[in-house]
Amino acid sequence: MERIWSRAAALLLLINLLVLIGQGVSVANAPTLPETPTPTPSPEVRQLVPSPAPAVHVSIWWDEAVAIRDLDLVQAMGFHWIKQTFAWRDIEGSRGAFDWYRPDRIVQQAEERGLHLLVRLDRQPFWSQADGGAVPLNNAPPADYTDFENFCFAVASRYQGRIDAYQVWNEPNLSREWGDQPPNPADYVRLLQHCYEGIKRGDPDAIVISAGPAPTGTGLPIAIPDDEFIRAMYEAGAAQYFDMLGVNAPGYAAPPQTSPEEAASNPAYGGHRWNVFRHVEDIRQIMLEYGDGAKQIAILEMGWTTDPTHPEYSWFAVTEQQQAEYLAGAYWWARLNWQPWIGIMTTIYIADPYWTPEDEEYWWSITLPDYPTTVVRPAYEALSGLPDWGNESDEH
Repeated sequence: MERIWSRAAALLLLINLLVLIGQGVSVANAPTLPETPTPTPSPEVRQLVPSPAPAVHVSIWWDEAVAIRDLDLVQAMGFHWIKQTFAWRDIEGSRGAFDWYRPDRIVQQAEERGLHLLVRLDRQPFWSQADGGAVPLNNAPPADYTDFENFCFAVASRYQGRIDAYQVWNEPNLSREWGDQPPNPADYVRLLQHCYEGIKRGDPDAIVISAGPAPTGTGLPIAIPDDEFIRAMYEAGAAQYFDMLGVNAPGYAAPPQTSPEEAASNPAYGGHRWNVFRHVEDIRQIMLEYGDGAKQIAILEMGWTTDPTHPEYSWFAVTEQQQAEYLAGAYWWARLNWQPWIGIMTTIYIADPYWTPEDEEYWWSITLPDYPTTVVRPAYEALSGLPDWGNESDEH
């Protein structure tokens, strides 16, 4: 039965590549996937979402007209999940005083289009800092973690049954996302616990996803490599405080089928295991080592940049055609090799209308920030050609 399914999947891949050709996208460097891939056997996995569940990160907080346009773009892609940041400071400007105007609108707009909503919770209000905001920090844990728990409860209870999933913080293995302090896995687990308990009190059925650490080889005090950080999270008891493990999976310079072993031996790909999309497989092995294989992984950020501007990114920039092929190939790789343990897979980004080429996010995006004109990149067209996997039934 698996062989029959694999041949069908290979046929779908061929159809998808033909679609790309019809759209004028070169497939000369398209990923070569195995003819009869065997999904990783994990019969015990509880599938909270389809495997995979394609998603895209949107920026629809400030401008309602742009939000309508971008959500329509997501619908036209055939994706069923969106990710949006709900910055704590934009909702709870002072302790206990909530402004629900924009989150109410976003939740309603997603519902009207039948889109599942993954919300990222972070970006502390300055009043929650130990110094009361005397030195405003971009992203920092609060002095009292109970303040964050109360916020997580407030959001989850207000939108019970309407927001499907929550991401708790962003890249806490980087000091810049942890109040410019050395990252601390045990402290992050404590923050995760508080938010998990707040969300589950407000909406017991909501999916809680741990933050995706940034893949990096940099050590303390600036960062902790993502695999080390996740191991330390497990050692600190994190497993009981998330329903899906969050990871980030940028592809760097390599095609999506490139193995971590190949990346480690190839300087052109960065020379490290974490320099490839399939580094996700290394993280999956950590989950299995800690007996947590029943859970799915959620990829919270994935993509390939076309950035010629910023030296820290331009060394692994790809062409727009490669970006298109690699993103589509990444979803196919997951479909053919990572079922049933792969869950939400979030492409970055539908562009924020305020981004310019000076912003590194501009170059990861699958659309341009133009408005009211709509300009999409080849990657948008390629992802629009994927089968409708996200519309499959799930257990959640």
